Amino acid sequence: MRIGVIGLGNMGAGMAANLIKAGHDVTVYNRSRAKVDELAAVGARPADSVSDACRGEVVLTMLANDDAVTAVTFGDGGIIGSAGQDTVHISSSTISIGLSKHLAEAHAAAGHKFVSAPVFGRPEAAAAAALFVVTAGASDTVAAMTPVFDAIGQRTFVVSEDPSAANLVKLSGNFLIGSVIESLGEAMALVDRGGVDKHQYLDILTSTLFSAPVYKTYGGLIASEQFEPAGFAAPLGHKDIGLVLAAAEELRVPLPIASLLRDRFLRLLASGGDHLDWSAVGSLAARDAAASDHSA
Repeated sequence: MRIGVIGLGNMGAGMAANLIKAGHDVTVYNRSRAKVDELAAVGARPADSVSDACRGEVVLTMLANDDAVTAVTFGDGGIIGSAGQDTVHISSSTISIGLSKHLAEAHAAAGHKFVSAPVFGRPEAAAAAALFVVTAGASDTVAAMTPVFDAIGQRTFVVSEDPSAANLVKLSGNFLIGSVIESLGEAMALVDRGGVDKHQYLDILTSTLFSAPVYKTYGGLIASEQFEPAGFAAPLGHKDIGLVLAAAEELRVPLPIASLLRDRFLRLLASGGDHLDWSAVGSLAARDAAASDHSA
């Protein structure tokens, strides 16, 4: 397939590289030219503009937030104005439910097709083609995009013909990850104060009650205080929890833990944590314990 990839950050670069390895004709665009040049060296076609990346059958976007997706889709020379008839826009960005619905409507009006396909997995999973893809859209379009999903992930879940449903699943998943990070941080702060080694504690947890990868991955980061470089930056975690709460408000579903997480992320950012991985939220309980020592 001829595929344009827009957004070559921690996730998009690995996804584009795997599409190239799978034999697709890949054109790449990024605001920072260095990422484009790196992929051009392994077979990608460099694009000088968003419009240049819209000349194939598929355009895949992997961008940081609603504003970035809106800009490349609706701006001058954007996807809506540049893509051909029947082009499929695959959005793998973690975006709001409202924007997902707007994208589906706008693409339909322009004669394009839209599929939402956010992913679960950190940058190392993107590089290894080991992502989990959650997708939604018209069934025939989703089926036609199987070669794309197979190239970037280890398994694809089709959840609905309504693209926004995939975004809701992704947001709810990130909410659960954030909840695990916070609770792990609190539990580790507790046992650490009681003289138990955090790494041994994590081994006990993940060997018995909590063997899921999320506990192993984030528990390891928290126990080692390894928050740099950020695989998923704290401001993105704060953004996603805000999107979860917006969806919850629209659907009238109370999420009290999500409200707590929003405040925890805000505290991390207020204390200069913008450059840290979002797992640094798990360090706040230990900080609070240390601060209580100094105030006593």
